[in-house]
Amino acid sequence: MRTLSAFVASCSLFAVLAGIQSGVALGEAPAKADEILNYQGPDREQRLVEQARREGTVTVYTSLAPTEAQPMAQAFEKKYGIKVELWRALSERVLQRALSEARAGRYAVDVIATNGPEMESLAREKVLTQFYTPHLADLPPAGVPKHRLWLPDRLTIFVVGYNTNLVRKEDLPQSLTGFADPKWKGRIGIEAGDAEWMATLVKHWGEAPGMAFFRKLAELKPEVRKGHVLLAQLVAAGEIPVGLTIYSSNAETLKRKGAPIDWAPIDPAVARPQGIAVARNAPHPAAAVLFADFVISTEGQKLYDDMGRPPVNTRIKSNLTNFPYIVLDPVTVLDEADKWNRLWEELFLKR
Repeated sequence: MRTLSAFVASCSLFAVLAGIQSGVALGEAPAKADEILNYQGPDREQRLVEQARREGTVTVYTSLAPTEAQPMAQAFEKKYGIKVELWRALSERVLQRALSEARAGRYAVDVIATNGPEMESLAREKVLTQFYTPHLADLPPAGVPKHRLWLPDRLTIFVVGYNTNLVRKEDLPQSLTGFADPKWKGRIGIEAGDAEWMATLVKHWGEAPGMAFFRKLAELKPEVRKGHVLLAQLVAAGEIPVGLTIYSSNAETLKRKGAPIDWAPIDPAVARPQGIAVARNAPHPAAAVLFADFVISTEGQKLYDDMGRPPVNTRIKSNLTNFPYIVLDPVTVLDEADKWNRLWEELFLKR
């Protein structure tokens, strides 16, 4: 986790200058943007499609992997005939670029899609704008911020991943607290930057019992690896029998490829909302709203599900989300980052 100030401080000049050229004059807001963003009439989709086709393109900054972002863009292009310009980077760089361009008065991006905490940072910096979507009612209320400047479009779920050659599913504990048992010493691993996972669980359980669990877990000296993809790969390879902070999508991808790995949403599973938003002063507002609509509709969400990404739309019945989970609060990630990073480092990184 990083604080908002740390994110902002890392913004560089090249991010201000880089980007896709916009057809809108610098500093000029699209005409009637508010009406486009918030129109709710019965002919809404028809009007959006007509205007979006006149705009011709939509520019999307995303941290979604190319293997998933490209199919989503292609499906949208096929349905509406509107070109999607994708710029993909890690979530921090997506934040840096969007923030830098907004501060420079350069309006190049239409849609931003990345981690919930980074989306919350952009909301605080007034880089995003509200838009109406009929699919809001299908989103879990716990994942929708009150300001509605961004909406959840998928989930990243922390689950227990295990090597099926080394661990039987029936031998896993019913609760995460069971992994504090000394019998798991030498058999478990965690990702190096998952302080937000700890923060969410401690707030869920309560300070005293929550910290008691993490102190016991730290005494077992779990293997610590940098990168969730790497952690899943090490579990699949049998180097770490059980990963406690595996992303379900990473384990599912390896499982579908035939690797000896499976995952279980051991109670309580933690879900981080990933977000999508329309940029303030988006040069192509109709195309932006249409794209965001498509992603969080059942059509876009089914595509996520097919790719092994946990969908957020509650109308999609998926084995990737058909279990209880608690939702990570992006506000906690931003406002309490120093506290939880310090505790995490003391427990698991200082050996």
